[in-house]
Amino acid sequence: MPKLKRSDTEDRATDFVESLDRGLRLLQVFGTTSGPMTLSDLARAADLPRATARRILFTLQHGGFVASDGKLFSLTPHVLTLAASFLRSNQLVAVLQPVLDRIATAAQEISSLAVLDGDDVVFIARGSPMRVFSAGLEIGYRLPAFCTSVGRAMLGQFDDAALGLRLKAMKRAPLTPQTVTDPKALLKTIAVDRAQGYSLVDREAEPHFRSMSVPVRRYDDTIVAAINMGAHVDRVPVKELIERFLPLLRDGAESVRSQLL
Repeated sequence: MPKLKRSDTEDRATDFVESLDRGLRLLQVFGTTSGPMTLSDLARAADLPRATARRILFTLQHGGFVASDGKLFSLTPHVLTLAASFLRSNQLVAVLQPVLDRIATAAQEISSLAVLDGDDVVFIARGSPMRVFSAGLEIGYRLPAFCTSVGRAMLGQFDDAALGLRLKAMKRAPLTPQTVTDPKALLKTIAVDRAQGYSLVDREAEPHFRSMSVPVRRYDDTIVAAINMGAHVDRVPVKELIERFLPLLRDGAESVRSQLL
């Protein structure tokens, strides 16, 4: 008698590990506030039964990811090994880190690499000039895609129909008084950015800050990331962004196209 094959839906249902999903969700809850949290607070935030959250926390504590004084729970530095594994194994970071460093040195400004994650952008690498102190978006920092130059540069990969639906569905809360939230206006802006090959956002994501980004394409022309540079509005005018920063960003993105799989 021939063996019946399971459908993809059945495979996903039986292979899904609910306890692992709950554990990962509980880990993410720690990032919603600063400082240690109680068991009750964590269970409530993760939408888990208190007993379930307790078992997960003790498991994470046994693995060295969580510490507790008996009442309050907090993450340990061991959690950073998860992020380190991503950064060490990510081809984008390995290939583009030297490019970011080169751009930052040439422009004497911070350069960053971001990827699209749902409706957000996540910064996964940065290059900075040789200064003792430098401020900028740290690795792992998240921002809404719709109002950032890196986000708009990557959203340009979608055609107008798909992009319009995506913009309408995403949350578009303003971050500054200059943030554009109207989906039709955003669609028009991103279409223009797509045609010109770069995005420039002026004080929409952060007050007093403007940034410029270009998409990073792999060998088959697919957009996989974006690199950017930015500066305080009082220090770097728009004209300088276009004349001095844009060529550096374009050259950097183009130099890695054949290396990205």
